[in-house]
Amino acid sequence: MKRYYPWLMAIMGMLVLLVSNGMIITGLTVFDESLLKEFGWSRSELKLRDLITLVLAGWIAPFLGAVIDRVGPRKLILAGIALLAALYYAYAHVQSLTHLYLIHAGFAAVLVAAGLNVAVIFVSQWFVARRGTAIGIALVGTSLGGMVFPKFGVHLMQGMNWRAAFAWEAIVPLAFLVLAYLFVRSPRPDGIQPWGADRTGNGGAVPTAAGLLPDIDYRDALRTRTFWVLAFVAMTTFFSIMAVSANLFLHMRDLGFEPAQAGNGLGLMFGLAMLGKFLFGFLADVLPAKRVFLMNLAVMAIGALILATMRADLIWYSLALFGLGWGGLYTMIQLLAVNAFGLSSAGKILGTITLLDATTAGLGIWVTAKIFDVTHSYHSAFVLICALVVLALLAATLVRDERARQSAT
Repeated sequence: MKRYYPWLMAIMGMLVLLVSNGMIITGLTVFDESLLKEFGWSRSELKLRDLITLVLAGWIAPFLGAVIDRVGPRKLILAGIALLAALYYAYAHVQSLTHLYLIHAGFAAVLVAAGLNVAVIFVSQWFVARRGTAIGIALVGTSLGGMVFPKFGVHLMQGMNWRAAFAWEAIVPLAFLVLAYLFVRSPRPDGIQPWGADRTGNGGAVPTAAGLLPDIDYRDALRTRTFWVLAFVAMTTFFSIMAVSANLFLHMRDLGFEPAQAGNGLGLMFGLAMLGKFLFGFLADVLPAKRVFLMNLAVMAIGALILATMRADLIWYSLALFGLGWGGLYTMIQLLAVNAFGLSSAGKILGTITLLDATTAGLGIWVTAKIFDVTHSYHSAFVLICALVVLALLAATLVRDERARQSAT
Protein backbone atom coordinates (compact mmCIF):
# COMPACT_ATOMS: atom_id res chain seq x y z
CA MET A 1 0.00 0.00 0.00
CA LYS A 2 2.87 2.40 0.81
CA ARG A 3 4.09 2.01 -2.76
CA TYR A 4 0.95 3.75 -4.05
CA TYR A 5 0.95 6.50 -1.41
CA PRO A 6 2.10 9.15 -3.94
CA TRP A 7 -1.11 8.57 -5.91
CA LEU A 8 -3.12 9.20 -2.74
CA MET A 9 -1.29 12.53 -2.48
CA ALA A 10 -2.29 13.32 -6.08
CA ILE A 11 -5.90 12.72 -5.05
CA MET A 12 -5.45 14.96 -2.00
CA GLY A 13 -4.14 17.68 -4.30
CA MET A 14 -7.27 17.23 -6.37
CA LEU A 15 -9.51 17.62 -3.30
CA VAL A 16 -7.67 20.77 -2.19
CA LEU A 17 -8.43 22.40 -5.53
CA LEU A 18 -11.96 21.03 -5.62
CA VAL A 19 -12.77 22.91 -2.42
CA SER A 20 -10.74 26.10 -2.82
CA ASN A 21 -11.20 26.83 -6.52
CA GLY A 22 -14.64 25.27 -6.70
CA MET A 23 -16.08 27.42 -3.94
CA ILE A 24 -14.34 30.69 -4.89
CA ILE A 25 -14.07 30.68 -8.68
CA THR A 26 -17.25 28.96 -9.81
CA GLY A 27 -19.47 28.15 -6.83
CA LEU A 28 -20.19 31.84 -6.25
CA THR A 29 -21.55 32.53 -9.73
CA VAL A 30 -24.92 30.89 -9.13
CA PHE A 31 -25.59 33.42 -6.37
CA ASP A 32 -25.03 36.38 -8.74
CA GLU A 33 -28.65 36.74 -9.81
CA SER A 34 -29.85 36.82 -6.19
CA LEU A 35 -27.24 39.39 -5.20
CA LEU A 36 -28.08 41.65 -8.16
CA LYS A 37 -31.79 41.51 -7.36
CA GLU A 38 -31.38 42.22 -3.64
CA PHE A 39 -28.82 45.03 -3.84
CA GLY A 40 -29.45 46.53 -7.29
CA TRP A 41 -25.76 46.57 -8.24
CA SER A 42 -24.61 46.59 -11.87
CA ARG A 43 -22.85 43.52 -13.21
CA SER A 44 -19.50 45.32 -13.34
CA GLU A 45 -19.88 46.45 -9.70
CA LEU A 46 -20.54 42.86 -8.67
CA LYS A 47 -17.77 41.38 -10.79
CA LEU A 48 -15.22 43.86 -9.46
CA ARG A 49 -15.10 41.48 -6.45
CA ASP A 50 -13.42 38.84 -8.67
CA LEU A 51 -10.93 41.35 -10.01
CA ILE A 52 -9.98 42.17 -6.41
CA THR A 53 -9.57 38.49 -5.53
CA LEU A 54 -7.48 37.53 -8.53
CA VAL A 55 -5.27 40.63 -8.69
CA LEU A 56 -4.47 40.40 -4.98
CA ALA A 57 -3.83 36.67 -5.32
CA GLY A 58 -1.48 37.36 -8.20
CA TRP A 59 0.49 39.98 -6.29
CA ILE A 60 0.73 37.85 -3.15
CA ALA A 61 1.77 34.69 -5.02
CA PRO A 62 5.45 35.51 -5.75
CA PHE A 63 6.09 36.45 -2.11
CA LEU A 64 4.38 33.34 -0.82
CA GLY A 65 6.22 31.31 -3.46
CA ALA A 66 9.41 31.79 -1.48
CA VAL A 67 7.57 30.52 1.62
CA ILE A 68 6.40 27.43 -0.26
CA ASP A 69 9.96 26.67 -1.31
CA ARG A 70 11.13 26.91 2.34
CA VAL A 71 8.36 25.51 4.57
CA GLY A 72 6.41 23.29 2.20
CA PRO A 73 2.73 23.31 1.29
CA ARG A 74 1.02 21.50 4.20
CA LYS A 75 0.69 24.41 6.64
CA LEU A 76 -0.41 26.75 3.88
CA ILE A 77 -3.14 24.37 2.73
CA LEU A 78 -4.55 23.98 6.25
CA ALA A 79 -4.54 27.75 6.87
CA GLY A 80 -6.17 28.47 3.52
CA ILE A 81 -9.01 25.99 3.98
CA ALA A 82 -9.75 27.28 7.51
CA LEU A 83 -9.91 30.86 6.18
CA LEU A 84 -12.24 29.76 3.37
CA ALA A 85 -14.77 28.42 5.88
CA ALA A 86 -14.73 31.67 7.86
CA LEU A 87 -15.15 33.83 4.76
CA TYR A 88 -18.04 31.77 3.39
CA TYR A 89 -19.85 32.22 6.69
CA ALA A 90 -19.15 35.95 6.50
CA TYR A 91 -20.65 36.01 2.99
CA ALA A 92 -24.00 35.05 4.50
CA HIS A 93 -24.02 38.42 6.30
CA VAL A 94 -22.98 40.75 3.44
CA GLN A 95 -24.69 44.15 3.61
CA SER A 96 -22.71 46.34 1.19
CA LEU A 97 -20.23 46.36 -1.68
CA THR A 98 -17.45 47.28 0.77
CA HIS A 99 -18.20 44.20 2.85
CA LEU A 100 -18.26 42.09 -0.31
CA TYR A 101 -14.92 43.43 -1.52
CA LEU A 102 -13.25 42.81 1.86
CA ILE A 103 -14.37 39.19 1.81
CA HIS A 104 -12.97 38.78 -1.68
CA ALA A 105 -9.66 40.26 -0.56
CA GLY A 106 -9.60 37.40 1.94
CA PHE A 107 -10.39 34.91 -0.84
CA ALA A 108 -7.15 36.03 -2.50
CA ALA A 109 -5.19 34.66 0.45
CA VAL A 110 -7.12 31.39 0.20
CA LEU A 111 -6.31 30.98 -3.50
CA VAL A 112 -2.61 31.52 -2.82
CA ALA A 113 -2.36 29.32 0.28
CA ALA A 114 -4.58 26.46 -0.94
CA GLY A 115 -4.72 27.04 -4.67
CA LEU A 116 -3.10 26.03 -7.93
CA ASN A 117 0.60 26.69 -7.28
CA VAL A 118 0.69 25.02 -3.87
CA ALA A 119 -1.22 21.97 -5.14
CA VAL A 120 1.06 21.57 -8.18
CA ILE A 121 4.25 21.84 -6.11
CA PHE A 122 2.82 19.51 -3.46
CA VAL A 123 1.97 16.82 -6.02
CA SER A 124 5.20 17.33 -8.02
CA GLN A 125 7.21 16.57 -4.88
CA TRP A 126 5.71 13.10 -4.88
CA PHE A 127 6.54 12.22 -8.50
CA VAL A 128 9.75 11.84 -10.49
CA ALA A 129 8.08 9.70 -13.16
CA ARG A 130 4.44 10.09 -14.32
CA ARG A 131 4.43 13.71 -13.17
CA GLY A 132 2.18 14.80 -16.05
CA THR A 133 -0.48 12.26 -15.13
CA ALA A 134 -0.23 13.15 -11.43
CA ILE A 135 -0.57 16.89 -12.04
CA GLY A 136 -3.48 16.16 -14.37
CA ILE A 137 -5.22 14.20 -11.59
CA ALA A 138 -4.68 17.04 -9.10
CA LEU A 139 -5.93 19.71 -11.48
CA VAL A 140 -9.09 17.71 -12.09
CA GLY A 141 -10.10 19.25 -8.76
CA THR A 142 -10.64 22.71 -10.27
CA SER A 143 -13.02 21.26 -12.85
CA LEU A 144 -14.74 18.93 -10.41
CA GLY A 145 -15.34 21.92 -8.16
CA GLY A 146 -16.88 23.72 -11.12
CA MET A 147 -19.23 20.80 -11.64
CA VAL A 148 -20.17 20.24 -8.00
CA PHE A 149 -20.54 23.63 -6.34
CA PRO A 150 -22.72 25.49 -8.88
CA LYS A 151 -25.24 22.65 -8.80
CA PHE A 152 -24.95 22.41 -5.03
CA GLY A 153 -25.65 26.14 -4.71
CA VAL A 154 -28.68 25.96 -7.02
CA HIS A 155 -29.99 22.98 -5.03
CA LEU A 156 -29.61 24.78 -1.70
CA MET A 157 -31.41 27.89 -2.96
CA GLN A 158 -34.42 25.80 -3.97
CA GLY A 159 -35.14 25.31 -0.27
CA MET A 160 -33.67 28.44 1.36
CA ASN A 161 -32.50 31.98 0.63
CA TRP A 162 -29.00 32.78 -0.55
CA ARG A 163 -27.76 33.83 2.89
CA ALA A 164 -28.71 30.52 4.48
CA ALA A 165 -27.15 28.68 1.54
CA PHE A 166 -23.81 30.40 2.15
CA ALA A 167 -23.91 29.51 5.83
CA TRP A 168 -24.56 25.85 5.05
CA GLU A 169 -21.79 25.72 2.44
CA ALA A 170 -19.28 26.95 5.04
CA ILE A 171 -19.49 23.46 6.56
CA VAL A 172 -17.80 21.95 3.48
CA PRO A 173 -14.31 23.45 4.00
CA LEU A 174 -14.53 22.71 7.73
CA ALA A 175 -15.10 19.03 6.99
CA PHE A 176 -12.28 18.99 4.46
CA LEU A 177 -9.95 20.69 6.92
CA VAL A 178 -10.07 17.58 9.11
CA LEU A 179 -9.33 15.35 6.12
CA ALA A 180 -6.40 17.51 5.00
CA TYR A 181 -4.94 17.58 8.53
CA LEU A 182 -4.93 13.78 8.62
CA PHE A 183 -3.60 13.00 5.14
CA VAL A 184 -1.69 15.88 3.51
CA ARG A 185 2.03 15.09 3.88
CA SER A 186 5.25 15.92 2.02
CA PRO A 187 7.88 13.25 1.23
CA ARG A 188 10.82 12.84 3.62
CA PRO A 189 14.24 11.25 2.99
CA ASP A 190 13.56 8.62 5.69
CA GLY A 191 9.97 7.96 4.61
CA ILE A 192 7.97 6.89 1.56
CA GLN A 193 9.80 7.90 -1.60
CA PRO A 194 8.30 9.77 -4.58
CA TRP A 195 6.96 7.68 -7.44
CA GLY A 196 9.83 6.74 -9.73
CA ALA A 197 12.58 7.90 -7.34
CA ASP A 198 14.05 4.37 -7.33
CA ARG A 199 13.80 4.20 -11.16
CA THR A 200 11.48 1.19 -10.84
CA GLY A 201 8.51 2.55 -8.85
CA ASN A 202 6.60 3.27 -12.03
CA GLY A 203 6.48 -0.32 -13.09
CA GLY A 204 10.01 -0.49 -14.47
CA ALA A 205 10.11 2.66 -16.57
CA VAL A 206 13.04 4.98 -16.19
CA PRO A 207 12.16 8.50 -15.09
CA THR A 208 12.03 11.09 -17.82
CA ALA A 209 15.20 12.85 -18.83
CA ALA A 210 13.75 16.10 -17.56
CA GLY A 211 13.75 14.61 -14.07
CA LEU A 212 17.54 14.10 -14.24
CA LEU A 213 18.57 17.54 -15.57
CA PRO A 214 19.86 20.32 -13.27
CA ASP A 215 17.32 22.93 -12.19
CA ILE A 216 17.35 26.52 -13.44
CA ASP A 217 17.20 29.15 -10.70
CA TYR A 218 14.61 31.91 -10.58
CA ARG A 219 16.72 34.73 -11.99
CA ASP A 220 18.00 32.63 -14.89
CA ALA A 221 14.46 31.45 -15.61
CA LEU A 222 13.33 35.07 -16.01
CA ARG A 223 15.92 35.48 -18.77
CA THR A 224 14.55 32.63 -20.87
CA ARG A 225 12.14 32.87 -23.78
CA THR A 226 10.04 29.98 -22.48
CA PHE A 227 9.22 31.71 -19.20
CA TRP A 228 7.78 34.75 -20.96
CA VAL A 229 5.96 32.66 -23.56
CA LEU A 230 4.29 30.63 -20.80
CA ALA A 231 3.46 33.85 -18.97
CA PHE A 232 1.91 35.38 -22.11
CA VAL A 233 -0.14 32.26 -22.84
CA ALA A 234 -1.29 32.14 -19.22
CA MET A 235 -2.24 35.83 -19.25
CA THR A 236 -4.28 35.70 -22.46
CA THR A 237 -5.98 32.38 -21.83
CA PHE A 238 -6.75 32.99 -18.16
CA PHE A 239 -8.32 36.33 -19.15
CA SER A 240 -10.53 34.27 -21.47
CA ILE A 241 -11.18 31.37 -19.11
CA MET A 242 -12.25 33.47 -16.17
CA ALA A 243 -14.26 35.88 -18.34
CA VAL A 244 -16.34 33.02 -19.71
CA SER A 245 -16.76 30.98 -16.51
CA ALA A 246 -17.66 33.96 -14.30
CA ASN A 247 -20.23 35.37 -16.73
CA LEU A 248 -21.60 32.15 -18.21
CA PHE A 249 -24.47 31.69 -15.75
CA LEU A 250 -25.81 35.20 -16.43
CA HIS A 251 -25.17 34.82 -20.19
CA MET A 252 -27.21 31.63 -20.38
CA ARG A 253 -29.99 33.25 -18.35
CA ASP A 254 -29.97 36.09 -20.90
CA LEU A 255 -30.32 33.52 -23.69
CA GLY A 256 -33.47 32.18 -22.03
CA PHE A 257 -32.14 29.13 -20.18
CA GLU A 258 -33.57 28.22 -16.77
CA PRO A 259 -31.29 28.44 -13.68
CA ALA A 260 -30.85 24.65 -13.59
CA GLN A 261 -29.89 24.62 -17.29
CA ALA A 262 -27.40 27.45 -16.73
CA GLY A 263 -25.93 25.44 -13.87
CA ASN A 264 -25.71 22.46 -16.21
CA GLY A 265 -23.83 24.65 -18.70
CA LEU A 266 -21.18 25.34 -16.07
CA GLY A 267 -21.21 21.66 -15.20
CA LEU A 268 -20.62 20.66 -18.84
CA MET A 269 -17.75 23.10 -19.31
CA PHE A 270 -16.05 22.07 -16.08
CA GLY A 271 -16.78 18.40 -16.68
CA LEU A 272 -15.00 18.50 -20.03
CA ALA A 273 -12.21 20.55 -18.41
CA MET A 274 -11.86 17.76 -15.87
CA LEU A 275 -11.53 15.23 -18.68
CA GLY A 276 -9.05 17.52 -20.45
CA LYS A 277 -6.79 17.81 -17.43
CA PHE A 278 -6.44 14.08 -17.07
CA LEU A 279 -6.44 13.28 -20.79
CA PHE A 280 -3.82 15.84 -21.80
CA GLY A 281 -1.76 15.15 -18.68
CA PHE A 282 -1.66 11.50 -19.72
CA LEU A 283 -0.86 12.39 -23.33
CA ALA A 284 2.04 14.55 -22.11
CA ASP A 285 3.63 11.41 -20.65
CA VAL A 286 3.55 9.63 -24.05
CA LEU A 287 3.79 12.53 -26.57
CA PRO A 288 5.99 15.65 -26.73
CA ALA A 289 4.57 18.12 -24.22
CA LYS A 290 4.75 21.04 -26.66
CA ARG A 291 2.63 19.18 -29.20
CA VAL A 292 0.00 18.47 -26.54
CA PHE A 293 0.11 22.13 -25.49
CA LEU A 294 -0.66 23.28 -29.05
CA MET A 295 -3.50 20.77 -29.29
CA ASN A 296 -5.05 22.24 -26.11
CA LEU A 297 -4.99 25.75 -27.46
CA ALA A 298 -6.38 24.78 -30.87
CA VAL A 299 -9.37 23.01 -29.29
CA MET A 300 -9.99 25.95 -26.96
CA ALA A 301 -9.82 28.42 -29.87
CA ILE A 302 -12.50 26.51 -31.79
CA GLY A 303 -14.76 26.56 -28.72
CA ALA A 304 -14.22 30.30 -28.29
CA LEU A 305 -15.08 30.92 -31.95
CA ILE A 306 -18.39 29.06 -31.63
CA LEU A 307 -19.22 30.89 -28.39
CA ALA A 308 -18.73 34.23 -30.14
CA THR A 309 -21.58 33.38 -32.56
CA MET A 310 -23.98 33.97 -29.61
CA ARG A 311 -26.20 31.14 -30.86
CA ALA A 312 -28.15 29.41 -28.10
CA ASP A 313 -28.41 26.19 -30.13
CA LEU A 314 -24.61 25.94 -30.42
CA ILE A 315 -23.65 26.91 -26.90
CA TRP A 316 -23.35 23.32 -25.67
CA TYR A 317 -20.79 22.53 -28.39
CA SER A 318 -18.80 25.67 -27.61
CA LEU A 319 -18.75 24.90 -23.88
CA ALA A 320 -17.62 21.31 -24.51
CA LEU A 321 -14.69 22.34 -26.74
CA PHE A 322 -13.73 25.39 -24.67
CA GLY A 323 -13.79 23.32 -21.48
CA LEU A 324 -11.80 20.42 -22.96
CA GLY A 325 -9.04 22.72 -24.23
CA TRP A 326 -9.06 24.80 -21.06
CA GLY A 327 -8.61 21.72 -18.85
CA GLY A 328 -5.56 20.51 -20.72
CA LEU A 329 -4.13 24.02 -20.70
CA TYR A 330 -4.21 24.19 -16.91
CA THR A 331 -2.19 20.98 -16.73
CA MET A 332 0.25 21.81 -19.49
CA ILE A 333 1.30 25.27 -18.29
CA GLN A 334 2.18 23.85 -14.88
CA LEU A 335 3.89 20.77 -16.33
CA LEU A 336 5.89 22.72 -18.91
CA ALA A 337 7.08 25.17 -16.24
CA VAL A 338 8.19 22.39 -13.87
CA ASN A 339 9.84 20.41 -16.67
CA ALA A 340 11.55 23.47 -18.17
CA PHE A 341 12.94 24.89 -14.92
CA GLY A 342 12.81 22.14 -12.26
CA LEU A 343 11.36 22.15 -8.74
CA SER A 344 13.94 24.04 -6.69
CA SER A 345 12.53 27.49 -7.63
CA ALA A 346 9.10 26.32 -8.75
CA GLY A 347 7.28 28.33 -6.08
CA LYS A 348 8.80 31.63 -7.23
CA ILE A 349 8.50 30.83 -10.95
CA LEU A 350 4.88 29.70 -10.81
CA GLY A 351 4.13 32.51 -8.36
CA THR A 352 5.40 35.11 -10.83
CA ILE A 353 3.36 33.61 -13.65
CA THR A 354 0.38 33.67 -11.31
CA LEU A 355 0.97 37.36 -10.56
CA LEU A 356 0.65 38.08 -14.26
CA ASP A 357 -2.16 35.72 -15.22
CA ALA A 358 -4.28 36.41 -12.13
CA THR A 359 -4.22 40.12 -12.95
CA THR A 360 -5.49 39.53 -16.48
CA ALA A 361 -7.94 36.87 -15.25
CA GLY A 362 -9.52 39.37 -12.87
CA LEU A 363 -9.60 41.96 -15.65
CA GLY A 364 -11.28 39.40 -17.91
CA ILE A 365 -14.17 38.98 -15.50
CA TRP A 366 -14.62 42.70 -14.91
CA VAL A 367 -14.05 43.86 -18.52
CA THR A 368 -16.56 41.31 -19.82
CA ALA A 369 -19.17 42.51 -17.34
CA LYS A 370 -18.38 46.15 -18.18
CA ILE A 371 -18.78 45.47 -21.90
CA PHE A 372 -22.20 44.00 -21.12
CA ASP A 373 -23.17 47.05 -19.05
CA VAL A 374 -22.28 49.33 -21.99
CA THR A 375 -23.51 47.26 -24.96
CA HIS A 376 -26.14 45.07 -23.23
CA SER A 377 -24.53 42.05 -24.89
CA TYR A 378 -21.55 39.74 -24.40
CA HIS A 379 -20.83 39.52 -28.15
CA SER A 380 -17.92 42.00 -28.29
CA ALA A 381 -16.36 40.44 -25.21
CA PHE A 382 -16.53 36.93 -26.70
CA VAL A 383 -14.96 38.14 -29.97
CA LEU A 384 -12.09 39.60 -27.91
CA ILE A 385 -11.72 36.29 -26.07
CA CYS A 386 -11.50 34.39 -29.37
CA ALA A 387 -8.75 36.72 -30.62
CA LEU A 388 -6.72 36.33 -27.42
CA VAL A 389 -6.82 32.52 -27.56
CA VAL A 390 -5.61 32.57 -31.18
CA LEU A 391 -2.70 34.84 -30.16
CA ALA A 392 -1.87 32.39 -27.35
CA LEU A 393 -1.80 29.53 -29.86
CA LEU A 394 0.67 31.39 -32.07
CA ALA A 395 2.90 32.30 -29.10
CA ALA A 396 2.95 28.70 -27.82
CA THR A 397 4.95 27.61 -30.88
CA LEU A 398 7.95 29.37 -29.28
CA VAL A 399 8.10 27.16 -26.14
CA ARG A 400 11.30 25.16 -25.74
CA ASP A 401 13.00 22.84 -23.20
CA GLU A 402 15.25 25.28 -21.32
CA ARG A 403 16.98 22.75 -19.04
CA ALA A 404 17.91 20.47 -21.93
CA ARG A 405 19.05 23.50 -23.92
CA GLN A 406 21.19 24.77 -21.02
CA SER A 407 22.77 21.35 -20.48
CA ALA A 408 23.64 21.06 -24.17
CA THR A 409 25.57 24.36 -24.20
